[in-house]
Amino acid sequence: MATFAAVRHPARTRQHGVSLVELAIGLLILSLIIGGLLVPLASQVEQSRVGQAQRQLEEIREALLGFALANGRLPCPASAASNGIESPVGGGVCTNPWNGFVPAVTLGLSQVDEAGYSIDAWGFAQNRVRYAVTTGSAGAFTTAGQMRAIGMAALAPDLRVCRSGASITGAGNAATCMAPDLLSQNAVAVIYSLGANAATGGTSQDEAQNPNPNSANNDRAFVSRVRAAPGAAAAEFDDLVTWLSPNVLYSRMVTAGQLP
Repeated sequence: MATFAAVRHPARTRQHGVSLVELAIGLLILSLIIGGLLVPLASQVEQSRVGQAQRQLEEIREALLGFALANGRLPCPASAASNGIESPVGGGVCTNPWNGFVPAVTLGLSQVDEAGYSIDAWGFAQNRVRYAVTTGSAGAFTTAGQMRAIGMAALAPDLRVCRSGASITGAGNAATCMAPDLLSQNAVAVIYSLGANAATGGTSQDEAQNPNPNSANNDRAFVSRVRAAPGAAAAEFDDLVTWLSPNVLYSRMVTAGQLP
């Protein structure tokens, strides 16, 4: 029987493997998929840090209240050289009333860096939590026995919290903000985190009002407003700010027998 050899036609020959063009398209699609996953993940991580920092500020606020109930006064802020201890030790006239740090060692807080300063959720060396305390009534709020001696009716806490740095006028003890932007005119203490851009402190006028590595500002007025992402130039603001009302402080101290 006659046999016929199979004839292979070049036009019908099937090519195997992946061309460079197909490989490039595949890598592009893969990078787009990975990029799409990473953006939400980064956003989730940032939101988690924001939530953690907010809870930490509330814990510090409660620690300050606890200190006041035990000692009849608020602690002074720590200075840049006091290793997390209030400055001066024992209170009185504070060395850094408006531009100091949370005295984490004095308060017995556990989330601290190697030097004893309270650090926020971003955890960098620049992310030490800031703390300002009123100098009103001649430093009575940080001097043992003076709040009781003066009496609640005569005490005059004077830290200002504003919605915008543009509305702040004056300097030092005279710094204040215009009425539409006034959030508090008699805060006893202000506690804040510098957020993700702590290394520079940001570039906006609002962030410059809160003492930070990029700001030499040092007065009794602070800014708290809706967050805007770092890098938003003049609009950026990622500080997290909370403050202590005198009414909350007085109520707790009366209950504990520290006032009147």
